[in-house]
Amino acid sequence: MAKKEINIRAKLRWGIVGIFALLIIAVSYDVPQLLNRGIAFANNTLALGIPQVSEDGFNLGLDLQGGAHLIYRADVSRIEEVERAEAVDGVRDVIERRVNGLGVGEPNIQTARVAGEYRINVELPGVEDVNNAISLIGETPILEFQVQNDEPPRELTAEEEAQIEEANTEAQARAQEALSKLRAGAVFEDVVAEFSQDELTVNNGGYIGFIRSQDTIASALYDWAQTATEGDTSRTVIESDIAYHVLKRGIERDGEPQANARHILVCFLGARNCHSPLYTKDEARTKAQELFDQATAQNFAQLARENSTDFVTSEDGGQLPPFTNGGFIPELDQIVFDAQDGEIIGPIETPLGFHVVYKEGTSTAKEYELSHVGLTKTRDIDILPPNSEWKPTGLSGKQLERAEVVSDPNTGSIQVSLQFDREGTDLFEQLTRDNIGRPIAIFLDGQPISIPTVQTVISGGTAVITGNFSVTEARELAQRLNTGALPVPVELISQQSVGASLGAESLALSLKAGMAGIMLVMLFMLIYYRFPGVLAVISLSVYISVTLALFKLIGVTLSLAGIAGFILSIGMAVDANVLIFERLKEELRDGKSLKAAVEEGFLRAWTSIRDGNVSTLITCALLIWFGSSFVQGFALTLAIGIGMSMFSAITITRVMLRFVVPWFGRYGNKMFLGANKQDQ
Repeated sequence: MAKKEINIRAKLRWGIVGIFALLIIAVSYDVPQLLNRGIAFANNTLALGIPQVSEDGFNLGLDLQGGAHLIYRADVSRIEEVERAEAVDGVRDVIERRVNGLGVGEPNIQTARVAGEYRINVELPGVEDVNNAISLIGETPILEFQVQNDEPPRELTAEEEAQIEEANTEAQARAQEALSKLRAGAVFEDVVAEFSQDELTVNNGGYIGFIRSQDTIASALYDWAQTATEGDTSRTVIESDIAYHVLKRGIERDGEPQANARHILVCFLGARNCHSPLYTKDEARTKAQELFDQATAQNFAQLARENSTDFVTSEDGGQLPPFTNGGFIPELDQIVFDAQDGEIIGPIETPLGFHVVYKEGTSTAKEYELSHVGLTKTRDIDILPPNSEWKPTGLSGKQLERAEVVSDPNTGSIQVSLQFDREGTDLFEQLTRDNIGRPIAIFLDGQPISIPTVQTVISGGTAVITGNFSVTEARELAQRLNTGALPVPVELISQQSVGASLGAESLALSLKAGMAGIMLVMLFMLIYYRFPGVLAVISLSVYISVTLALFKLIGVTLSLAGIAGFILSIGMAVDANVLIFERLKEELRDGKSLKAAVEEGFLRAWTSIRDGNVSTLITCALLIWFGSSFVQGFALTLAIGIGMSMFSAITITRVMLRFVVPWFGRYGNKMFLGANKQDQ
């Protein structure tokens, strides 16, 4: 019996540790600024190099952050009754993409049917230029057909070249200055903190990690590491493609086994990145088998040059860079690693086509641990970004008459059929004629929604988009295409703006009211229930911290109504403790021991707590289901708070009461009876 009590006592101790650990973690997550101050102090005093955590705040609603609330009416008079709801949903999706393009945080866009009218409610927290948002939302959805852009980028101007040279000269000089400080005896980590521009490593003493021979972007670093020994720092500035480096070498280790191989790729219509297909899938399989039958170690490179559709490697006889298992193509890697050195295997099918592979051998390269001071180089791409991957064709939603879901009569696969008008028919026929074997991308509001590959010239004004569509996916695609081709006009019928200062004032007042209410509740619990009140205050602190952390973790948008729901849930949390403590007092007055009174108090109070909270949760569910956005915010925060209040009262308070029972006499004392009629 004594051993059992010892085990229970040990579990209670761990429970107390867990409660306070949960409180510390939740507070750190709620107010990361406090944690970062502690991290900064530790880094400054002990040089630990601990990275700081993100200081992202809570998601604030429109009434707290300021912004705009817009209500649109959708004109669906030209659309069939059965398709109106889908069309309005399509407009909602278009508006959502446009709002996201504005950089609005946590927008809320909902559709509703009021008195037979379809309406779209748009809440834009933090928007300052409301007129710009209204203009963007009211535009007609844009549908475009684009082809791959094969135009070369322009050359740099003399001024741009001089700008790059000047920036790199300065970066190189800074790297040389860092090197000089190291030679003078400075600590490497201090030099990193002063000079390095590598944001990923500057807070970790410049630590890069282990680099491998196949890391082509760091080949210069690898070459230096091969010649250095553990603890060495570079005597000169090392230049890579992206930066100037001052290096420090750590340990070395054996890397993962690497396959050295050549391959011949035969792609086919529909294969990924197959821009000039010559074969159907069956023809490609047959061709790959013929090449496999012909291939030997002696003629493999020549066969790759003459037949491989991998133009990147074909000129080099199909030579692949050394790759680890899982580092090339999943469908291919394991087969190659299972093969013997010198073996030719194939055909192997992957999303790229059919491969014939000659495994020349297996090697294991060294990996080296490096830290660096990195000064970023300015490159051509920083001044002159590459051309867009796609370019317009002139074919857009203006020429699209209809999109609908159909099925292939031969295979039964789901497809999306497009019907163009006369102008679109001519344009699309010419596009398909010029791009056989190449993709044509379909963009809606600047975002690609489908990138089919042209398999043949399409005339007659009808096209089919094929793919592994489910019925739902195909319907959504057709809906978006129709929304672009046959836009649903929207009319702004209500506009409300909330100033940022008004939102900040509302937030400040809400926080003051909430803090005052919490402090009064805690004071009441301490005065009225004495020692159990102390435990209730601790439990309430854990409840508030964890609930706020949950709000932040799951991305709850806090509005004034949501804060009201949270504060109300605090009252529910206190109510549960009140029921428990009143039951505890009754049991003590009846002459029961403190231990028995604690257990009986929780047992008898549970049914009342459960019934009261469940009925409130049902109300919250109905408000979330049927209410508007502000009502939903109130109900959501209240529901989360109630769930956490039940946990804090039944679990946290109970563990603490069980833990402190042995501190008092068998029947307790007035510290547990609290204020009652006998004391008055």
